[in-house]
Amino acid sequence: MNWDVVEVKVEAPLSLYVRFHDGTRGRVRFESSFLTGVFQALKDQSLFEQVHVDAGAVVWPGDLDLAPDAMYHEIKKQGEWVLR
Repeated sequence: MNWDVVEVKVEAPLSLYVRFHDGTRGRVRFESSFLTGVFQALKDQSLFEQVHVDAGAVVWPGDLDLAPDAMYHEIKKQGEWVLR
């Protein structure tokens, strides 16, 4: 699918660069207000830096992942997806 992520890398604290199967690329930024519940673990920078791609999704250890279709839609529209 076009929204399958093929590359992800940490750009800065709480910011990722992502590239999709169709060549679309952009940024995912996390605001600290988003990091609650299961995502609270991503406040740990060493865990945040363990991000990788698995089956077309952005994932971290501990079963944390982001919906690639929602990410693709926002990046295609605005160049970035800000998680608030």
